[in-house]
Amino acid sequence: MKWLGWDTSRLFYASDYYEQLHDFAVQLIRKGLAYVESVSGEEMARLRGTVEQPGTPSPYRNRSVEENLDLFRRMRAGEFKNGEHALRAKIDLAHPNFKLRDPVLYRILHASHYRTGNTWCIYPMYDFAHPISDALEGITHSMCSLEFIDNRAIYDWLMDNLFPDKETGKTAPRQYEFGRRSMEYTVVSKRKLRRLVREGVVKGWDDPRMPTISAMRRRGVTPESVRAFASQIGVSRTNRTVDLALFENAVREDLNLRAPRVMAVTRPLKVVIQNLEAERTLSLPYWPQEVSSADGKVPLPTGERVAAEKAVREVPLTRELVIEHEDFSANPPKGFKRLTPGGTVRLRGAGIIRCDEVITATNGEPMELRVTLLGEDAKAGGVIHWVSATRGVSAEFRLVDRLFTVPEPDSEAQQFDPEQPGHEDEAQPVNTDFMRFVNPNSLVVTRGLVEPSVAKDPAEARYQFERAGYFWRDPVDSRDDALVFNRIITLKDTWEKKDEAAEPGKAARADKKKADKAAQALAEAPVRPVLSSEQETTASRLRQQGVTENDAFMLAREPQLAAYLEGAGGKRLAELAPWVVNDLATPIREGTNRVSVEALASLVTLVAEGSISARIAKDVLAEAQASGEAPASIVERKGLRVVSDEGQLRAAIQGVLDANPAKVAEYRGGKKGLTGFFTGQVMRATNGQADPKAVARLLSEMLG
Repeated sequence: MKWLGWDTSRLFYASDYYEQLHDFAVQLIRKGLAYVESVSGEEMARLRGTVEQPGTPSPYRNRSVEENLDLFRRMRAGEFKNGEHALRAKIDLAHPNFKLRDPVLYRILHASHYRTGNTWCIYPMYDFAHPISDALEGITHSMCSLEFIDNRAIYDWLMDNLFPDKETGKTAPRQYEFGRRSMEYTVVSKRKLRRLVREGVVKGWDDPRMPTISAMRRRGVTPESVRAFASQIGVSRTNRTVDLALFENAVREDLNLRAPRVMAVTRPLKVVIQNLEAERTLSLPYWPQEVSSADGKVPLPTGERVAAEKAVREVPLTRELVIEHEDFSANPPKGFKRLTPGGTVRLRGAGIIRCDEVITATNGEPMELRVTLLGEDAKAGGVIHWVSATRGVSAEFRLVDRLFTVPEPDSEAQQFDPEQPGHEDEAQPVNTDFMRFVNPNSLVVTRGLVEPSVAKDPAEARYQFERAGYFWRDPVDSRDDALVFNRIITLKDTWEKKDEAAEPGKAARADKKKADKAAQALAEAPVRPVLSSEQETTASRLRQQGVTENDAFMLAREPQLAAYLEGAGGKRLAELAPWVVNDLATPIREGTNRVSVEALASLVTLVAEGSISARIAKDVLAEAQASGEAPASIVERKGLRVVSDEGQLRAAIQGVLDANPAKVAEYRGGKKGLTGFFTGQVMRATNGQADPKAVARLLSEMLG
């Protein structure tokens, strides 16, 4: 957590509050809201009833307060055996949510606790300890994954009965659920990750291929990129698997602005420049011209920021060099623009060479190229990187890639029940089907050379090895006299091309694949909690008015949200519902909402008309919630309406084109993928207010 940028001043343990938890249990007994149960666990489960049948009270449900207090005291004193008694909440045995059918709060367990020893022989259940611990610690928002959605009812019941706002003067904590986020091409079950470690598939929990924080740190991923990725995918109430490319792009975007460019050769092929009589020292820039920042400065490997023209390093050009083995081909395929027999290529920053002779090994593989350094008037179709063979620094390169060959190797994730053995229960068998999808090339180790400028750099420096990817020194194995570099990320997503090559016609089958996946997800989706007849009536009415299934379900379960929406008088409910469920639910529940449903409707109208974007609307709504000002008023006061005036847009676009002449030249030279770059720059220049459709049309016209 500290590495990610958050300071955790101390750790909290539920066992720190055992005495207080016990006292709160006594409070519930005194209020007639808890009783000591004396039936067996099996009988207790039977008496809870079924979905169709309400539960049946046990003979002990109506014990007197005095008897319950006495039994609970004796439970604590250790008079009873394990399972002989339990403390249950007295709520509602007919409730459609089984969690509220008199849940167990305390059980007898004669076992030594790792922190409290043998002080206690009764222990609180999760659903009792969790909310009370939150309240004692001053938690306001208790975040839980969706498995706990039904447990929220117990949480709220305990808060309402033990920490009522009107008595304490403070707002009691509330539970909020979020959907889990998994990533493609990996597994997140700790038991399955442990299997990978035990069987030697990876070399430990911090192996750079693992999805752990320690692995990301060792690999060289920055905390800023992890936070940026988390911000991009956001938080919602839907479980989903995130495209790994999103994470990789977040890493690339971060490193692109912090990693100086140097040269390294990971699979060397010797090159001899026959006409180079003396060694030369070249002064090469760390950064390409197109990388810029607001202050006009760029970082050196030391972290110091300097003017771009001062960000240079010395690189020796010697008679003997090495280039990447794949940058030479004796029988080049069509379109090959690197070195060939008799062909030319440009050495990055050093000039153009021509291959005059190829020395081969006994197996026919090239082992040395003899070349001539040509004059400035020479021409070449491609550019390759290189390193001095005599002055370069030897290094090991660990080319880290995706751990699995398929996007979802762990398709049988277990469901978690907080009252049952957890995911890590060693007694439960682990499905090992995922092991057959391990990528045998997830780690390729090579030896090569890196330019000598890196030898003096700090160990934590990150680089872009030109044309190879982003790298940094392995913090565990690298030494000054034996450098080891981990590849943090490739320069581009190489898997997209692999997938296309492996599955010809993939695009034509995309719709069917999505449909099949959706059908499978629907079939495997967990069954929702049962709505009461009144709630189902509300949900049905909302669905008939165009509200989505999920939003109708949430609104029906939460009367406060439904009541707020009803204030719209039945108008535009389908458009308003998502904003109520996703953006205003928390302040409505807490009674702190400052945006009336009429004001929300005005904001939604502006979005529907195209007057403002949804992103701006979210920002406006947050400001309205904080200030109490009407959202529409904020839009007008700040001038946030979408800019669609052609004159304004042309001026903004021209400014972007004038500021990026190199990109304009590349686009007009055929690099049409830069459209997204120009669009992003225009949106930034207009604070996100430019009409995207108008921008696309005008960009196409002005770029030609």
